[in-house]
Amino acid sequence: MRLLIRNARIALPSGELYHGDLFAEDGRIVAIDRDIDRAADTVIDAEGHMLMPGVMDPQVHFREPGNEQKEDISSGSRAAAKGGVTSFLEMPNTNPSTTSPAALADKLARGAEKSVVNYGFFIGATPDNLDNLLAADAACGIKIFMGASTGNLLVDKEADLDRIFAHGRKLIAVHAEDEARIRERRTQFTGSCDPADHSRIRDEQSALIATLRAVRLSKKYQRRLHVLHLSTAIEVEFLRQQKTSYISCEAIPNHLFLTTDAYAKMGSLAQMNPPIRSEHDRQTLWEGLRSGVIDCIATDHAPHLLTDKALGYPRAPSGMPGVETSLPLMLTAMRDGHCSLAELQRWMCYNPARLYGVVNKGRIAVGWDADLTLVDMVQEKPVRNEEMFTKVGWSPFNGWVLTGWPMTTIVGGRVVFDNGVILPNAHGQALHYVEPTPLLAGD
Repeated sequence: MRLLIRNARIALPSGELYHGDLFAEDGRIVAIDRDIDRAADTVIDAEGHMLMPGVMDPQVHFREPGNEQKEDISSGSRAAAKGGVTSFLEMPNTNPSTTSPAALADKLARGAEKSVVNYGFFIGATPDNLDNLLAADAACGIKIFMGASTGNLLVDKEADLDRIFAHGRKLIAVHAEDEARIRERRTQFTGSCDPADHSRIRDEQSALIATLRAVRLSKKYQRRLHVLHLSTAIEVEFLRQQKTSYISCEAIPNHLFLTTDAYAKMGSLAQMNPPIRSEHDRQTLWEGLRSGVIDCIATDHAPHLLTDKALGYPRAPSGMPGVETSLPLMLTAMRDGHCSLAELQRWMCYNPARLYGVVNKGRIAVGWDADLTLVDMVQEKPVRNEEMFTKVGWSPFNGWVLTGWPMTTIVGGRVVFDNGVILPNAHGQALHYVEPTPLLAGD
């Protein structure tokens, strides 16, 4: 399969834009030059638009199996492709939970059948499944919910956490909220129907306590740790002092673009875990990204039906969709001067792949995988609920006017999304992992 993209502004890892052509064969980039004259099965005239690496989203919830009315691997991966995401890592809190090699194999089989982009899956930790965690070679990592979660995935006892950190070498990704603190805070807001109390119950200290605990265990065993969806300024400042080469963390657009002011307008649509925070927290997360404290961006795409959200607080479930809007949000922020193209590529493309040991993804360079997205940095258009590919059909950013919308998404050298349509026979591949090298400051 040979692909030729002509007349593109190609985003190099340095952030420079190279005006020229790109040629890929059998899923790999083999040439980047001013004018490539080679036969190809697919030829795309980029018409001067920006070609950048496909995004890797390292935290999504595609709800399959068990809640396919909200999302499934097919619909979620199609939403990803529409958003310029060419690879995803999916979380284990499905029904049943992904807590065994057999459940993991089932998800991989579903991905092979249904996903239009590249896919990987976490295995979930429980208080008593250490043997399963050690046997789950095909998992991208181990997910630990340190605060309230679904099913049997809560791990909040010190002895259980210590045992998991002490055995094995696979990356551990933590949802860092302290269960005891949340339960104690909840008693102070008994009977509340105000969604803004969600951020008060799951306060900044509940996040910090759990992050402190995870970092302490990581250092005790020198275990690879990734702190998911960092949300508070105090966590940023703590990690600024305490991160090592084997500890990393991420931020998500919900915390980078929304604050607690959203509750007044959106109600329970703005409810998520960990919750949205203050303007000070939001600004500090941005600073943490620019200074290298925060390593990458994920979405925590967590779709729920509008009918479920309409139940109101506290009955409404927590979570928002986001896989379709993360890249346009960040490219709009880049246009407005909040980050550079080199930083954006590092946060959304290269670092997620490197953190999880996925090789040859996240950069446009000869020899690297041809996972690409062609984006329109000229046209502005609003986010529209009715245009969402996610099954739930809504976005917390509905009405926001953004630029940088993907026009074409390419996975393994094949076009999977073009001008608003998923192409027939589009498919991705299972991701494979090597033990990642230490992430150095500035990477």
